[in-house]
Amino acid sequence: MEVVCPIDAQFAHEISLLLEPPSPLQVQEYFDQLATTKHFDGLQVKPTNDYGKGVYADMDFEEDDLVLKDQMLVGMQHSSNKIDCLVCGCCFGFIGSIEIQIGRKLYLQGLGSPKDDSFNEKLELLMHEKLELPHSKKFPLPGVINCPGGCKEVYYCSKSCAQADWDFCHSLLCTGEGSKSLSNKALSKFIQHANETNDIFILAAKAISCTILKYRKLKAACDKEKQKEKNHLFDVHNFSLLLKGWEPLSMGYKRRWWDCIALPDDVDVSDEASFRMQIKHLAFESLELLKAAILDEECLPLFSLEIYGNIIGMYELNNLDLVVASPVEDYFLYIDDLPEAEKKEVDETTQPFLDALGEDYSVCCQGTAFYPIQSCMNHSCSPNAKAFKREEDKDGQATILACKPITKGQEVTISYIDEDLELEERRALLADYGFICKCARCIEEEAAQN
Repeated sequence: MEVVCPIDAQFAHEISLLLEPPSPLQVQEYFDQLATTKHFDGLQVKPTNDYGKGVYADMDFEEDDLVLKDQMLVGMQHSSNKIDCLVCGCCFGFIGSIEIQIGRKLYLQGLGSPKDDSFNEKLELLMHEKLELPHSKKFPLPGVINCPGGCKEVYYCSKSCAQADWDFCHSLLCTGEGSKSLSNKALSKFIQHANETNDIFILAAKAISCTILKYRKLKAACDKEKQKEKNHLFDVHNFSLLLKGWEPLSMGYKRRWWDCIALPDDVDVSDEASFRMQIKHLAFESLELLKAAILDEECLPLFSLEIYGNIIGMYELNNLDLVVASPVEDYFLYIDDLPEAEKKEVDETTQPFLDALGEDYSVCCQGTAFYPIQSCMNHSCSPNAKAFKREEDKDGQATILACKPITKGQEVTISYIDEDLELEERRALLADYGFICKCARCIEEEAAQN
């Protein structure tokens, strides 16, 4: 059965304007402004004839040089990873202490020993930082800052990160007493649905929330006489402000989620239409729950299924894995490298915790994020750059390194897929992105086949 969202029909024109790709001039102006605020030196985002826009080197890079550190526009830690890692909800760096990281994980996973009261007592002390592990001070972490709204879902490394996230989107998505959502109960239902189905919905909610909050900020700065009209219904004036608030998201390449999501291996091609309709229904269920939680009458087009589907599709096509290495792994590797005599003594304290953690002791922070500059990098099956976290990269920023020399004026490309695959396999995977790769490698391999 076809899904019908009344907002799609009511605001068809406004939705088309929101989804209209920005002009080359708009692209240039936006990224030139971003370059002045984010300070990404040596790169330039420029419109292209073939792919809309691309990232070009403004200087020479040698192999393994840092090309870009890109701060995310919107990101999230996967729900399933929150037990393993306590990280800042804004920058995604680890917080607390080695003791909190280990104790919290073991406690939440129920990995204490029911037969060992002594270990359980130590675990309790560890989680509350009343037991200090040997050499843990060599791995200091920022303290834990609570959410300004009082929820127990998100924590931060600093008051500045807490305030930045609150102002950006969390004030609408907080389940605490200070939340600005319409209904904490409705919001909890939305979050539960996302956790049980696909947590990419939470990322979409962040995009909508940040656009609403930007719109409200812009509106508050407008003519005071217009504010006195107290018009809480959608109008043309409001829409121009909404377009401005939407601008950062307008730069991302979009397709509807149910059209671009890859067909799972266990779904037969004959069932593809049914599968894609199920995905559309799932998105509509999520959207209805989100509307009950944060609907803003002045921003109604944002709550159309068409916009929601395109936001999620943008993430599906452009997102980069958010990965931050765990300091717990570094800690236990340090202990393992101690001189034998000292290690034997230290192991009496640390080994029971390492045994309880098992192979999962080194689990990193895992999530997904949309990065404004990295998402502009076009694909090549023989890329000159790659996403790669170095030892010193301890937060959620995207790190792009040169994997071969890049000369000034050359386009910086990455691979969206496993470039070690054969030509036909690569093209099958790239079909979900809506293009056929024409890089030099593909042209050469195609010519060889013919």
